[in-house]
This record gives sequence, C-alpha cells and structure tokens, in this order.
Amino acid sequence: MKYLPLGLSLILAAAFVFFGVQKFGAENIIFETIAENSGIGLFEPIVRMMTGVAELVTALLLLIPVTRRLGAISGLLVLVGAIGFHLSPWLGIAPEGIGHSLFFTAVAMFIITLILNVLIKNTPLFGADD
Repeated sequence: MKYLPLGLSLILAAAFVFFGVQKFGAENIIFETIAENSGIGLFEPIVRMMTGVAELVTALLLLIPVTRRLGAISGLLVLVGAIGFHLSPWLGIAPEGIGHSLFFTAVAMFIITLILNVLIKNTPLFGADD
C-alpha cells in the first residue's frame, strides 16, 4: 500500500503525457468537432493547446513528490473538463470517427485520479506543512 500512490501517479503521468503531446502539431478531431458544433472557433487551436499544456503540467506535478497532491487535484480538474465536453451536445460520448473509447478512458483516469486524491489527502498541498 505504501507504493500505491507512486504507482498510480506514474500511470496517470504517462497517460497525461500521452494525451498532452497529441494536442500539439496537427489539428485535433475532438477540438475541431467542439469548435464546429459550438460555433466557438477558439477551441481549435487555442483551447486545444491550452489543454495540452494543462495535461503536461499535471503530469509533471504528479511526478514530483512534493507537488503530487497538487497534480492529483489538477488531474481531476482536467478530467472533469474532458468528461464534461463528452457529455455535452458539442461532442458526445461517441464522437464520429473516434467512438466511445476516449470517453471511457477519461472516466477510468478520473476514477484513478480520485483514488489517488483519497490516498494522499493528508499530504500537504505544496510539500510543506500548511
């Protein structure tokens, strides 16, 4: 049980890096779909890149022991946003050409992040006594 938070942090950090780096470079079908269906052009590329930065920063925070709790909280916020857009009429649970796997991955990551938050709830937020 001692190493469970570390293991969960490593898994989540890897996932956040995987999804974060995909937000840079070519256009992203998810953010294109949200921009098209919402009529808000800011989603592609501005919000896409901001999301990528948030995911990469979350991964970094999860990897550093003194910022792990902050990373776990950041992860919840990022994933609430992802799940929220999947539940919105702008994207949906199973976007065309993508399917439902991305939604279920976000839900699984949310659950793991929630578990991590519970496991480290008594850890100081910035690594020092509050």
